[in-house]
Amino acid sequence: MKILLTHTPQSRAQYYGARSLEGLQAIAQVKLHQSSDALDATGLIEAAGDVDVIVADRLTAGPSEIFPALPKLRAFVRCAVDIRNIDVEAASAAGVLVTRAGPGFVQSVAELAVGFMVDLSRGVSRATADYHSERKPEIIMGRQLAGSRLGIVGYGSIGRYLADIAKVLRMEVLVADPFATVSDATIRHVPLDDLLARADFVVCLAIANEQTENLIGQAALARMQSHAFFINLSRGNLVDEAALSAALRENRIAGAAMDVGRALDQMPSPELAKLPNVIATPHIGGLTPPAIESQSLETVRQVEQIVAGKIPIGAVNADRWIRR
Repeated sequence: MKILLTHTPQSRAQYYGARSLEGLQAIAQVKLHQSSDALDATGLIEAAGDVDVIVADRLTAGPSEIFPALPKLRAFVRCAVDIRNIDVEAASAAGVLVTRAGPGFVQSVAELAVGFMVDLSRGVSRATADYHSERKPEIIMGRQLAGSRLGIVGYGSIGRYLADIAKVLRMEVLVADPFATVSDATIRHVPLDDLLARADFVVCLAIANEQTENLIGQAALARMQSHAFFINLSRGNLVDEAALSAALRENRIAGAAMDVGRALDQMPSPELAKLPNVIATPHIGGLTPPAIESQSLETVRQVEQIVAGKIPIGAVNADRWIRR
């Protein structure tokens, strides 16, 4: 049994970790990707020609052509939640199992949302940048979170955890999610248009799919209050970046924070990140040791099950898994 771990050396150190790697090595022979560049389809076919399982980072795609070209491959295991760049139908046609990791980053991302709200409302990054550049910071009245209205777009695991934090901070919480049930009587479940018009902070945590493409566009941003802040911690494709840029440049909203965007590896777009009323981080919402280890150790457990011929938690096409 042989496993290919596609993470680059840097990505392996940051996003996989020694304990998880040792776990894989206890199961089977592990082949490590040693280049600093992510594997493309040709490179993946070459590297995985003799392996049974691919454990892939989020940058390593699983395009249709790799599955028939790798007749020994039994499973494609993604060390992340997002599998949009894996052709699951092509994998299924070839009888290859595809799995994804669970969201082990719930607390980490929710905490960053709180940090963004504090920073946006109190000008922490702006004042710090001024001091670092030996400029006198402008003293601006801030907004406290207590008493403010938080609008959460997407009431999944992160949204629920963030709502609990916000209630402790004495914020009023609005939720917009047509597929969720809100049982907490202290949280208001409202249509998206209503949330946008009423919230002081709008935090985007919706699932990224075809239906949510450009969910936050010109019309949505026009509904927001001029003093409100927009925060994106989901995926860049939920936002029409040209519309957001215009709203920020024209001060139609007060500012924005983002940990994701449409740049490579879901990073914030530099054109947006450089605006003076924007704070941005390089997709580090889930980059904490507990969050990373949660997902990487889950792939170890999945591989153990695959080796045993069992269907692991996280499988997305178990009914079409033939190459056991």
